[in-house]
Amino acid sequence: MSSSESEGELESYTPTIEVMDEEALDKSTSNLSLNPKFLCRMYENQYPEVNDLVMVTVKRIAEMGAYVSLMEYNNIEGMVLLSELSRRRIRSVQRLIRVGKTEVVAVLRVDKDKGYIDLSKKRVSPEEAEKFEEKYNKSKTVHSILRHVAEKNDMDLEQLYEKVGWPLYRTFGHAFDAFKMALNEPEKIWAALPEKLDESIKDEILQSIVRRLTPQKLKIRADVEVACFDYEGIDAVKRALAAGEAVSTEEIQIKAKLVAPPLYVLMTQCMEKSKGLELMAQAIEQIETVIKAANGQIVIKMKPKAVSESDDKVLDALMKKSEMDNAEVSGDEDHSEL
Repeated sequence: MSSSESEGELESYTPTIEVMDEEALDKSTSNLSLNPKFLCRMYENQYPEVNDLVMVTVKRIAEMGAYVSLMEYNNIEGMVLLSELSRRRIRSVQRLIRVGKTEVVAVLRVDKDKGYIDLSKKRVSPEEAEKFEEKYNKSKTVHSILRHVAEKNDMDLEQLYEKVGWPLYRTFGHAFDAFKMALNEPEKIWAALPEKLDESIKDEILQSIVRRLTPQKLKIRADVEVACFDYEGIDAVKRALAAGEAVSTEEIQIKAKLVAPPLYVLMTQCMEKSKGLELMAQAIEQIETVIKAANGQIVIKMKPKAVSESDDKVLDALMKKSEMDNAEVSGDEDHSEL
């Protein structure tokens, strides 16, 4: 609720509430189904400070603005005033902010006595929002680890934050950085705590840290069409693809696979996305150099990018279909020879 609303104003209008779809409703209320002892803000301060950036979920839209819940502060309520949605003229509120969506906003005013928090979307630049999302994702990971430990040991989450989370924030700047350190030097983070923890709690925390923070390899992929209709034909294509694979390093191995002529997929796995993308781009350059020297051509159908499990499933389905089509063609040819 906004501090700029008077009691008279509150009585004089009926909020226009946009109904959430089921997915948005589930997302915004998932914490409400948890035992209260496992609910807690992420940071030591009960409220954010003026000019802080915070992550919010839009709960409903009223005449004066959007009511939101502050995700890092145990979903306490705030309001993004209509005048703070955009620097441009507002033609449609729904185009600027939607129920169930998460947004990065800036804190304008905080009345701790009344619990009013006024927020602004228009004062956050895209660059600031992107940078803040990195911090928020770190905080969310810390919160997930501590909540898991609290639930497994049936202890208050806030108590665990007081013993572990908030002291680590104070000492290391962010508890996430301390947790990453714990992968190799766990004793350093235990030494930073104000009181000793039970060994069982330490073990639970470390197990959760290892499970959540151990680096996972990324899959990088690019799709290219490579063809040569000149004298060398398929030999030139094979030589070009081999040249692309040859840029591989010991850590990053690039492989070319046929999907269906002339489409090939280049794939690799790596720990660092930027290095994987860079090496994949070099592979494509090598393929282009070799195939063009043989009067062939290359068309990039999908630029190098990190791919998800769903992307892999689509590719697998495409390759299986191609195999089936090839098998049918081969069967037809065998039949025609009889």
